Amino acid sequence: MNIFIAGFALAGAGAGINELTALAVTSELAPTRKRGQYVAILVFTIIPFCPSVLWAQLIASHAGWRYCGALCGGWAAVGLLMTLIFYFPPPRVNSDGLSRLQVLKKIDYLGGFLSISGMISFLAGLQWGGYQYPWTSAHVLVPLFIGALLLVLFIVWEMIGAEHPMVPLHMIEAPRIFWLTMLITFISGANFFSVLLFWPTQAYNVYGHDPIGVGIRGLPVGFSILIGAFVVLWLLTLLDGRNRELLTVCSVLMTAGIASLASLRVDNLHIAYGLLCLAGLGIGGIVVPASIMTVIVCPNEFIATVAALTLAIRVIGGSIGYTVYYNVFISKFKANAIVYVGGAMTEVLHITSPKAIEAAIELTGAGLLNQLQAVPGIAGNETAYQVVVQAGQLAFAESYRWVYLASIAFGVVAVVASLALPDMKKYMDDHVAVVM
Repeated sequence: MNIFIAGFALAGAGAGINELTALAVTSELAPTRKRGQYVAILVFTIIPFCPSVLWAQLIASHAGWRYCGALCGGWAAVGLLMTLIFYFPPPRVNSDGLSRLQVLKKIDYLGGFLSISGMISFLAGLQWGGYQYPWTSAHVLVPLFIGALLLVLFIVWEMIGAEHPMVPLHMIEAPRIFWLTMLITFISGANFFSVLLFWPTQAYNVYGHDPIGVGIRGLPVGFSILIGAFVVLWLLTLLDGRNRELLTVCSVLMTAGIASLASLRVDNLHIAYGLLCLAGLGIGGIVVPASIMTVIVCPNEFIATVAALTLAIRVIGGSIGYTVYYNVFISKFKANAIVYVGGAMTEVLHITSPKAIEAAIELTGAGLLNQLQAVPGIAGNETAYQVVVQAGQLAFAESYRWVYLASIAFGVVAVVASLALPDMKKYMDDHVAVVM
């Protein structure tokens, strides 16, 4: 697992740089008024990976999960090769004429350390609290307090200490649009992760383990997010702005769509596809378009900085949102597993061994159904096995719904923030930031 975590850390760093650079470069090359359309076309490069859940399930079931990493690594290598051969950008305006050493000296290393270490520490405490350790334990409180302190120090450093701050305040020419859009980006990140990370596990834990079935259940999410992003980005150009109306509609769709997933039960999978499309259209209409809106209202020399900031805000929102949602989910699942799985074993199967009941609950929660067949009282009894599996599906279904209900609070904030947005029509002109 340590190797897995390290690999993801490296992959995440590279993916973050690539995403923000792609958005910034496309925005710089396009006339401001047409940035939405240019980025809409860029978004279509995601199409091969919209069915990512299906590809992952098929690869893992037929060849082993490691080949999922091999596929992504090979795809990234193609991107690296194409970048080396074809991409030769002009010098940056704010670094033209500077040596590499002078450029390195302008990087805010202390700000980067304070922000990253503070957020990691804070999220670690938030993740541990109420699940692995009590909220009042030192294991939770210490990282929470240290993380909060480091984040406060980061803000102070950026405002009064840094010679070249990560977030220079003079890049914000339209404060109300900028900060409200950042808030909406944060919220969309939280709700984006709630669907992106919880639905595939729900599709597996509640509705069965057939690889193709799990993969098909994941299709509405990827494609609806892509369509939502494309449509809103294109409308951003056609409607000459209209950021308030576009983000309000998308925030309502996102909130209503995700909240409606709470109605899902073991026996009504058929309604999930429409609800997922509704939620995905709303999420997609915010995740990328909100970033482009902030890029449009910032000075040319800060396009990359603003693109990076919106990506960071989205990921932080997603991390905090996922941590909150996971704590809600796991607290509910513990209670529901005792009721449904424990109840099935004692009342239906008449198994009273505390060790056997505890093992069944733990293995069901971890998705280790092969090991479940070795539990005393279940071993060699297919009927008993199916009873426990079905009880586990009920426990999962009742637990996931609370994640989607919790998302309503985030969604309402996004709707209110969208309604308060000023119009950005005056920024929609034909000037180009960088000419190749």
